[in-house]
Amino acid sequence: MTSRKPKKQRKSRYTAPWHRRHRYLTAKLAPELVDKHGIKRLPVHTGDTVYITRGAFRDSEGDVIEIDMKNLKLSIENITIEKVDGSAVPFPIRPENVMITKLNLDKTRQTAIDRKAAARADLTKKED
Repeated sequence: MTSRKPKKQRKSRYTAPWHRRHRYLTAKLAPELVDKHGIKRLPVHTGDTVYITRGAFRDSEGDVIEIDMKNLKLSIENITIEKVDGSAVPFPIRPENVMITKLNLDKTRQTAIDRKAAARADLTKKED
């Protein structure tokens, strides 16, 4: 972001195109996954197991059941609130407030992880 003004930062985030919104849906990885894969952050996918680190549902864990690209929020299994009529609805969680503890790996995601890990390794070699 180019501006330091919070109003302009919020506006650029809320009006961002879809290909940029995907980058806002990243979360940090658990320390075990950082050691295993060699990267620190990764976009959240449906089926990942996440640990909530902030908010009213802190210290809860569950699988991601839905990702809301429009509002940049996650719906997590068993994280619900009760409406006035008694029905339970998923409580939206921001991705920066979660930590991925288990990845839902498929072939394309594994290649992305390998590509990012290789780029990070090259960067650390250049610094030394």
